[in-house]
Amino acid sequence: MTRVTNAVAARKRSKKLLKRCKGFYGDRKNHLKLSKDALMSALAFSTKHRKLRKRDFRSLWVTRIGVAAKINGLSYSKLIHGLKKIGCGMNRKVLAELAIRDPGAFSAIAGSAKQGLTT
Repeated sequence: MTRVTNAVAARKRSKKLLKRCKGFYGDRKNHLKLSKDALMSALAFSTKHRKLRKRDFRSLWVTRIGVAAKINGLSYSKLIHGLKKIGCGMNRKVLAELAIRDPGAFSAIAGSAKQGLTT
């Protein structure tokens, strides 16, 4: 009787695993045992990090808006409060983009927020 090995299926499994570990650092990308552990860890944290990315971006937007508000003579909280008072529905993502790409428009918005605070 001929000797039966599982070579084709095992190689296919290994290649599939190593393909998913492409870009990992050091031996974690080309050694099966280390790759398997690294991949399990990466998959376990992927959901958590998708949630954290949203938090990170919001804090980045708040920082950018805060700096731009300071340039226009307002604090971040006063700017947001003034915008709420005048009924401006812009979110933080858009405000941060305006602060970077179009400082003139942001200054106009900050000016209207100042007027909203005084009334």
